[in-house]
Amino acid sequence: MSVFLNINNRKIGIDYPVYIIAEMSANHNQDFDQAVRIIEAAKEAGADAIKLQTYTADTLTINSDKEWFRIKGTAWQGRNLYDLYQEAYTPWEWQPRLLEAAKQMGLACFSTPFDASAIDFLESIKVPAHKVASFELVDLPLLKKIGATGKPVIMSTGMATLAEIDEAVRTLREAGCPGLALLKCTSAYPASPEAMNLRTIPHLAEAFGVVAGLSDHTLGIAVPVAAVALGAKIIEKHLTLSRAEAGPDSGFSLEPTEFKAMVAAVREVEQALGAVCYTLSKEEEASRVFRRSLFVVRNVQAGEPFTSDNVRSIRPGHGLPPRCFDLVLGRRATRDIARGTPFKWEFVGEVGG
Repeated sequence: MSVFLNINNRKIGIDYPVYIIAEMSANHNQDFDQAVRIIEAAKEAGADAIKLQTYTADTLTINSDKEWFRIKGTAWQGRNLYDLYQEAYTPWEWQPRLLEAAKQMGLACFSTPFDASAIDFLESIKVPAHKVASFELVDLPLLKKIGATGKPVIMSTGMATLAEIDEAVRTLREAGCPGLALLKCTSAYPASPEAMNLRTIPHLAEAFGVVAGLSDHTLGIAVPVAAVALGAKIIEKHLTLSRAEAGPDSGFSLEPTEFKAMVAAVREVEQALGAVCYTLSKEEEASRVFRRSLFVVRNVQAGEPFTSDNVRSIRPGHGLPPRCFDLVLGRRATRDIARGTPFKWEFVGEVGG
């Protein structure tokens, strides 16, 4: 089983740069031109991919006003599921054109299918990968069909137990999934930093032998940047042109300047992570001379013993290393030595009496 993903000839994994996905979701507000502008903003901000969602209100739920279909305890409190999805869905007829627009800008474009018809549609327009939403992780028939496409899969794990994740991973792999990534996700909108538990990210990678990352719904950029420091190789974050344009997902989405700042911070952290290294960096070479060493700090005459009053460990580093201090104490000077002279072995004579 591959430990990296390949999406449009872009490898994603431990030895490759973090893959950054801009989630469009409902932030197009049913305006095709705005959807294109979001793709343009994603490109300008430094994203690697733009992600859509492929469903209709009728493929996700039914039109019912019964209590079970009313949303409680989230940002969409009191709304009817069908009405929310009717407002938020991305028209399917847009999606081939959005895929092409992204391609022309050098971005990968793929989507989250929410039912079998969506998978068939996305396969017909030749998406390079599929995304599984946290809420669909338990839909094993859906996962079987996604896995059977032979495309790389990125799956969010919000709300899932370890056993549920294991079952979903086995289902995808047994169906033929060639490459899998798991994203730590907290399915709250927005999510609080204290609910993120980012240390789960390396555990996902180790437990399932996958690329691991983060699908983030917190406000701001600190959490995804911290996730990269913990080993996340994929970051997914919602992108909107403006939170002032009210929409179902705008309240927990980044604006373009914020998304760009997140990308820059992620790239900086990547550079800082480097490798296990105990050798000098180029920047350190010039600083090495300013480490401590032994210096004569008072004028010393030939034959005078060295003491803690006339020899000290100070900066800079032109003298003997400080570990030699005890070896020279009590010995006599072989010559006159002026204050401020780096201490050398040639100054050391016999032990004083």
